[in-house]
Formats: sequence, structure tokens, C-alpha cells
Amino acid sequence: EVQLVESGGGPVQVGGSLRLSCAASEYPSNINGMAWFRQAPGKEREGVAGINRGGKSTYFTDSMKGRFAISQDSAQNTVYLRMDSLKPDDTAMYYCAAGYFCSRSGPNYSYWGPGTQVTVSS
Repeated sequence: EVQLVESGGGPVQVGGSLRLSCAASEYPSNINGMAWFRQAPGKEREGVAGINRGGKSTYFTDSMKGRFAISQDSAQNTVYLRMDSLKPDDTAMYYCAAGYFCSRSGPNYSYWGPGTQVTVSS
């Protein structure tokens, strides 16, 4: 079973940057999509960005384009989410997920990490 562990979250000021990491215990051949989701208190989970095995990235929410960047290091089984120009609305628990293909739909993903908290304050 694939195990995912996120890191890199924490408190940050408005306009600041963070880089989240997601380390996978393995990257089996049937896993072709990795993604980041987030969930703020009282809100539904939303997709942030995904990347497939070939490195093609997709941003699920227009408001994050240009501020967030997803990347991967296949040799290290690690996916990253670089976040710049952070806003208070970006405050959420950020989750890494692995699935059979890249999709904005959470149920597509079979494996989830425990999450890492990002808190943006002024």
C-alpha cells in the first residue's frame, strides 16, 4: 500500500512562500496521478493541482494559477507544491493524494497523506 507523508507546512505571513513536499513510500506502475488538495475549516475539500507520471501538470483552480506550482522528483518519489504570494484564504490543511490518473475529483485517489497545515496571517 502506498503511504504518503506531507511536510513543509506552517505559519507564514501574507505574501510569503512555502514549499510543501509529499514523499511516497513507493510509486507503483498503476499510480499515474499525484495531486494536492486542501480543506479549510468549514469548507469543502478542493483540488489544488495534479501531476501525472510523465510530468504534465494541471491546476484545478484558476485562482492558484501563477501562484502555485506543482512539480515532482520521480527518482525520490516526491511531489512538491510551491506556493507564492500567499493569502489568508490559502489557510487550510493541505493533503497529498495518489491515484490511477490525474483528476480534480477526490474520490479518484486511493491514497491520501495525513496532511500538513498552512496558516497565512497578516
